[in-house]
Amino acid sequence: MKEEQLPSFNHRHTENNKKTRLVFRLLNSPAVYVILLLLSYALGYLSAPSSRSPPQPLPSPEILKLGDNLNTQLDNFRVKTHCAKPLPHQLVHQTILDRVFNSTSPYDNFPPAYVSGLLREKKFKGWGSYGEVFEHLIQKVKPKVIIEVGTFLGASALHMAELTRKLGLDSQILCIDDFRGWPGFRDRFGYVNMINSDVLLLYQFMQNVIHKNATGSVLPMPFSSGSALEKLCEWGVFGDLIEIDAGHDFNSAWADINRAYRILRPGGIIFGHDYFTAADNRGVRRAVNLFAQMNGLKIHTDGQHWVIDSP
Repeated sequence: MKEEQLPSFNHRHTENNKKTRLVFRLLNSPAVYVILLLLSYALGYLSAPSSRSPPQPLPSPEILKLGDNLNTQLDNFRVKTHCAKPLPHQLVHQTILDRVFNSTSPYDNFPPAYVSGLLREKKFKGWGSYGEVFEHLIQKVKPKVIIEVGTFLGASALHMAELTRKLGLDSQILCIDDFRGWPGFRDRFGYVNMINSDVLLLYQFMQNVIHKNATGSVLPMPFSSGSALEKLCEWGVFGDLIEIDAGHDFNSAWADINRAYRILRPGGIIFGHDYFTAADNRGVRRAVNLFAQMNGLKIHTDGQHWVIDSP
């Protein structure tokens, strides 16, 4: 019987080296990395819990809690500054002249020479300035003092001045505005000139008042709404009819409404524009609704305007 021949040691060593090199080549190929990546993902997915619930939104912070102490909570949102005793309406015009214009009319010697060639004889621009709400409210209230917060070029204020004349009312209209416009507003209103960064809104407003022969009844208060309303409160200047139409974001509208309501005479009306806009509950409407809710007041609408009667 012939004995089986075994492979030599050298032959076996060579075969092992070939197998080792083959393994290294396979491990270094891109396909292997892809396979390992897919295996890792699959193992991780299979090892995760079988039931997955969608992420839950964080609870909103609770600002007001319904209950017996609701009125106490609301006190934190109310403006509590006490105003001076209301002035008789006959003293309002002179009080503003004394306090704001050093006892002289701002229309005296108007316009100053350096702007006389830059103004138009008349240029009325506004938004919702001729709505029926003005006539409705003036006929209802027959106001002796009207305060307008947000004036621009005076279109609505001068419209109210004409309406009070027709009704034979001797009404004083105070127009609160910083007359600075807003960044970029001259891109839309190129006719408003500027001198050394001073936009001429106040001067054009005054020119419009002169054109309408309303210098005796319409006075500007060229300050921010917050500072002007605080001073009217301090001086005891109250309004029978107050229009809010300055800033249209929630914070601005909220501050103006709260400050203005303090100087609204009993039986008067506060109202404003932009109740129905794309801002919806993020802007004026939200401020008006919250204010009415907190003070137990009812809101009426007239066109694009909101209206709140005082008790």
